[in-house]
Amino acid sequence: DAAVGSETFVGSSSSGIPASVFTEGVECAPRCLIAHPINPPYVIPLVEICPSPWTDPSVVDRVWSLMSDAGMAPVRVTREIDGFIANRLQAALLWEAFRLLESGYATAQDIDRTISAGLGRRWAFIGPFETIDLNAPRGLADYAARLAPGFYEFVKQGEPAEPWSAEVIGKAHGECRSRVAESELPARQAWRDRRLMALAAHLNRARTEIGS
Repeated sequence: DAAVGSETFVGSSSSGIPASVFTEGVECAPRCLIAHPINPPYVIPLVEICPSPWTDPSVVDRVWSLMSDAGMAPVRVTREIDGFIANRLQAALLWEAFRLLESGYATAQDIDRTISAGLGRRWAFIGPFETIDLNAPRGLADYAARLAPGFYEFVKQGEPAEPWSAEVIGKAHGECRSRVAESELPARQAWRDRRLMALAAHLNRARTEIGS
C-alpha cells in the first residue's frame, strides 16, 4: 500500500496462486489481479488476467486493454482457480504424457513428436474447441455425438492421478539429455526462441494474407 499510488494497478505474474491468497485485507486490493504470461513472454503473447473476488471490474477491463494495446493476447479467467487456465491444461496433458511413458506405450521423443508434428500444428493457430468444431461436418456438437463416447472410454481406462514418480522423471530426463546435453540447453533455448519468433512472423503474415 505504501509503495503504490492510488491509481496504480498491481499485477502479479504468479503461475498458479490466486490473487485472493495474498491481497485480502490490503488497501489496494481492488486494484490487484493476476497477469500471468507464458515463458518466454517476449515471444509468446498470451497473458492470463485473473481477478480476485474483490478486484474492481473496471481494473480488469483496463488491464485487458493495456495488454492488448501492447501486442499481447490477453484472456480473462472469470473466477479464481488454482493454476488458472494454461497450467491446468498443461498439467492434464503432462500427467497423461508421463503415464504413457511410465507404462511403456511410447518414448518421450515420440510423445513429444505427437504434439509437435500433430496436435500442436493445429493448436498454434486454433484451440481445442475450434479444432473439433472443424473436424466434423456439422461442427462441435456433431463431433461430440460421434466421438465423445470413445473419448470417455479412454478417460475411464486411465489410472487415478498420482504424483510423477522419481523413476519416470528420471526416464524422461534421461531421454531429454540424450537429445540435448545439459551444457547445450542455453543454445537449445535460443533455438526455441528463434523458432517461436519465426512462427509468430508466419502467423502474422498468414493473418494478413489468409485471415484470422
